[in-house]
Amino acid sequence: MGVELISNPAKWSNFDYLWWRTAAMNDPATGFVFYFVFLVSTTLHEAAHAWAAKRGGDLTAYEGGQVSVDPIPHIKREPFGMVVLPILTVVLSGWPIGYASAPYDREWAREHPNRAAWMSLAGPAANIALVIVAALLIRLGMSLDIFHPPEAINFGKITASDVSSAWNSAGFLLGAFFSLNLLLFVFNMFPVPPLDGSGALPLLLSRSAGERWSRFIEQPMLGMIGILIAWQLFDEIFTPVFFASLALLYPEVSYG
Repeated sequence: MGVELISNPAKWSNFDYLWWRTAAMNDPATGFVFYFVFLVSTTLHEAAHAWAAKRGGDLTAYEGGQVSVDPIPHIKREPFGMVVLPILTVVLSGWPIGYASAPYDREWAREHPNRAAWMSLAGPAANIALVIVAALLIRLGMSLDIFHPPEAINFGKITASDVSSAWNSAGFLLGAFFSLNLLLFVFNMFPVPPLDGSGALPLLLSRSAGERWSRFIEQPMLGMIGILIAWQLFDEIFTPVFFASLALLYPEVSYG
């Protein structure tokens, strides 16, 4: 929040910083699989923000074409964060880093802090929905004797198949959707600006306190500080959440 990216000074960007790292992604081929997952997941994340804002009365993102599961409008808005930077980091390190954004009207957010908070939650909600869909498909595959829990778990590689290499690849893709979207959900729910968790806090505050909070997090320097805090704390938060999620996915198996 608080970074002006378009000409109208009443309209600003809500940044959703999307990043991940894992030793499992040690080659460009695997990295490009995760880039595909990143592109799909980010598109749905930003489309959910835009849809929720439209439902709440802010047409900024809708008029920009972002209430769409087509990645093109989102890429046009953030070509560097959605294409250039992720592909560059895949080539250089074997794993992608990227970001995306959805525009919103700051005056609308000030007048309707609860609607703006629901807009903030919509993006992470899309990510957790993708986690659930991936988990259900994995469990369906297990019921059909296609997938089974692997002997060892790592980020992305959370299911396996002995049926064929094609099914094993499909399992890896589902695992990538599960792992990456869980990561995006957890990271974006940190209650620090500019992440979505900070934008959702007005739902827990009085209207006056929510308005003061919304104005407070508009300060540009807070965005950098917030990212540094989230970066430092992320592993400690995500690791137990990841293994708790695996326990729900595989109640009959113990990992970690």
